[in-house]
Amino acid sequence: RSTGSSGINAEYGSDEEDVQLEEGEEEDDQVPVECKLTEQVCGESLSLLCKIGNGLSHAYVKMDLRGKALTDISIVSAFVHVRYLDLSDNKLDSLTPLSSLTHLLTLKADNNRLTSAALPQMPYLQRASFQNNSITTTEGITHPLLEVLNLNNNQITEAKFDTEALRKLSVLEMRGNQLTTTAGLGLPKLQRLYLGENMITKIADLDKCIALKILHLRGNGETTNQLETLDGFSKNMVALQYLNLRGTKILSLKPEIKKIKCLPMLRGLILKDTPVAKEEEYRIEVIMNIRNLERLDKDIFTDEERQEAQELYRQREEEGKLSESNPDGAMFLD
Repeated sequence: RSTGSSGINAEYGSDEEDVQLEEGEEEDDQVPVECKLTEQVCGESLSLLCKIGNGLSHAYVKMDLRGKALTDISIVSAFVHVRYLDLSDNKLDSLTPLSSLTHLLTLKADNNRLTSAALPQMPYLQRASFQNNSITTTEGITHPLLEVLNLNNNQITEAKFDTEALRKLSVLEMRGNQLTTTAGLGLPKLQRLYLGENMITKIADLDKCIALKILHLRGNGETTNQLETLDGFSKNMVALQYLNLRGTKILSLKPEIKKIKCLPMLRGLILKDTPVAKEEEYRIEVIMNIRNLERLDKDIFTDEERQEAQELYRQREEEGKLSESNPDGAMFLD
């Protein structure tokens, strides 16, 4: 993938993605009317005829049960050949009947009443989405081929992932939960991590994310993701290219920006709507410390800004504000 400035927006998407959190349907306080899945509805929901087993038999492998107000899907356990299942927009509080669907490749169960995403290990499951539920824990998600997991807009307070089991997970979305720290998210194959609109005040365990390219930690400027410091970033994060800290509470630019100088591949940084974004010479201070950065708050650094940063650096050096013994002292002296 290109890391050039022209491709950064396409690569990382719009900053507004972090606030486009689907609210889901408003749940009423009443007990849902029982609605049991029938064999007839199952038959009407099936499509995509494929070979199964030794290739001599065929079965429909796609089942779409969206928006049917279902509370009971017990009968789905008989459809063991289903590979693609969508249960979104129902009133389900359990996925227990899915335990026999061991050929599942993708599963969507958005906008239900689930309190857990736990399932027996699915040997082929690659993509799963449980956004807009009432899930409180990440335990029980142990699918060895899982690559993409969406847990946006739930009630998760702590990440407890089995890092050994989730050895293929590359995209994790957990926006709009109640995490206070990134502890437990040290998944070594993770490439994209979306944690906007949580309650995060501490960075931990991300030094284990050696493949991580994109990290969203956006707050709303008031109650969510009130990070005040940038402690916890590590030189081990050799792949990180894009870091979104918009709306957090980073209080002091000079000491904090130095804590992410260790990220060798960082090309895009978002600090908009933070206290430090109001500081004098904000952009110049950032590029002076992170020379390889291409964009700050979506705006490309100009040659004039880079020249100004170089001149400011030399001015400070002459004034004795930079120690000659500083190992970063030659960053603008080619």
